Amino acid sequence: MAKPDQPETSAPTLLWLRQDLRVSDNPALVAASRGGGIVVPVYLLDEDLGGASRWWLHHSLARLAARFADLGSPLILQRGDPAKVIPRLARTVGAGRVVWSHCVEPKARKAADDVASALDRDGIATTVLHGNTLFRPGTIRTGSGGQFKVFTAFWRKCLTEPQPAEPLPAPRALRAPDTVPGSESLDSWNLLPRRPDWAGGLRATWAPGEDGARKRLANFLENALPRYDGGRDVPGDDAGTSGLSPHLHFGEISPRAVWHAARRQDVADRHVDRLLSELGWRDFAHHLMEADPRLATHSQDRAFDRIEWNDDAAALHAWQRGRTGYPIVDAGMRQLWATGFMHNRVRMIVASFLVKDLLVRWQAGADWFMDTLVDADLPANAMNWQWVAGCGVDAAPFFRIFNPTTQGQKFDGDGRYVRRWVPELAALPDRHLHAPHAAPRAILDQAGIVLGRDYPLPIVDHAAARLRALESLRRARPAED
Repeated sequence: MAKPDQPETSAPTLLWLRQDLRVSDNPALVAASRGGGIVVPVYLLDEDLGGASRWWLHHSLARLAARFADLGSPLILQRGDPAKVIPRLARTVGAGRVVWSHCVEPKARKAADDVASALDRDGIATTVLHGNTLFRPGTIRTGSGGQFKVFTAFWRKCLTEPQPAEPLPAPRALRAPDTVPGSESLDSWNLLPRRPDWAGGLRATWAPGEDGARKRLANFLENALPRYDGGRDVPGDDAGTSGLSPHLHFGEISPRAVWHAARRQDVADRHVDRLLSELGWRDFAHHLMEADPRLATHSQDRAFDRIEWNDDAAALHAWQRGRTGYPIVDAGMRQLWATGFMHNRVRMIVASFLVKDLLVRWQAGADWFMDTLVDADLPANAMNWQWVAGCGVDAAPFFRIFNPTTQGQKFDGDGRYVRRWVPELAALPDRHLHAPHAAPRAILDQAGIVLGRDYPLPIVDHAAARLRALESLRRARPAED
């Protein structure tokens, strides 16, 4: 093992990894290794992760463990209450301090607070760093010191701040303790699906881990960034979006690494600016959850608590399985089920359909996304669902109800997206593809399609559903509101 550049410190440092599963540009790791002392990296299992996130986490941890082994200090895997496990490990290795990265999720914040209190009682120092956002949550404030409620104003203020610092290099080596604490095996956590193994589409689509993040970024910068401003709205273009969101969520790449890599590209400013604003939108969500931990469970507009929601389990199930009778909606939900991902434009369409056409409360959709998305980021997921529903900050108004047929025609005019994910409709001409229920019988016969057998009839009439949604909100919001 290579010798560290600096003299060792007097006591080991325990590095508690959470949503920072990388060795490059990891401020917590850099702080832990500064001085050349012993570093003991540890990851504690979050038992509440959704299925797709569990699959991703397994592969991400496998690759991270290999990186730490190469650096010289093995990754310790444990499960249990952080307030008990972290102090116990700290005492075992004789740690003088414990270092971790800040996370804005309420559960993660409470765990960190509990750990800090327990360590304080043991006389062990703590250091908390910020490396998961461009700008530290809570520091971007209005002129009066409040929380921004409108993204454009928030982002305008961000752009007046010093730009994010250059990414930090990974340590060249780490010193391990003479006796390494016991570690659970990754396989014993049973994160991967087995019976049935539904992860084939995920394996074909994704390469979790820091190397996978770096390769995806390089591919995006070369092939998609030069047309990103418009290409990101075309769901049939597989290379139109970055695909970096799961890597950012698990911390396999830092947002400022993406920021600086994009800034270095020789492409039109509008494409770079659009990408940076998408990073800013993610930051906005984290700032909102830092200010309001109830973001994921409570509508910001309390009138939505008074809406008479339609608790229709059959309708929710049809939406989840991509069997609504609206092709662009069904294509999105099937893409999600197969790959753990959905195109950003289609996410808005399917969310609007669930909340406004089916009148199912947004939390049900947000929960499904958290279980099935590989990029299931709690603050971003909650903010985006509230934005589409019309009940969050800077939200699209509730009366903006997407027509799933016209949305499909506008953004998937050539039908590439629907034909890929709803192949039973592939033989329909473009002009009928997004509304098979309105196609002439002769066209359906020519395509070999029997509605209700090969593809479902619409589970709701959009025009009638739109009026029902508007009337539901009108009744929920008294005139004095």
